[in-house]
Amino acid sequence: MKHTTAWLAAALLALSANAAFADGKELAQKNGCMSCHQEGRKVVGPSYKDVAKKYKGDAKAEDHLVESVKKGSKGVWGNVPMPPHPNLSEADAKTIIKWILSL
Repeated sequence: MKHTTAWLAAALLALSANAAFADGKELAQKNGCMSCHQEGRKVVGPSYKDVAKKYKGDAKAEDHLVESVKKGSKGVWGNVPMPPHPNLSEADAKTIIKWILSL
């Protein structure tokens, strides 16, 4: 019974992670983020995989990146600034950032 319970818990955790992954990607697509960013290649801004790589292991990355999305940023990845996205909800920004950092 212990093995069944542990397996079920692991399966539910994996389903939850997959749902969050899909939600983050869908929100990025829906909010126009893919116009300047792609998962695996630089467009106007860095690829999402490069962002994930740069911030891997940084405990403050999620909060920092949410703020960068909401307020905009410049100079981190070159001369092209990222415009602010103040109308994106905090929850949606966090979901997108969690997806990016999971790549």
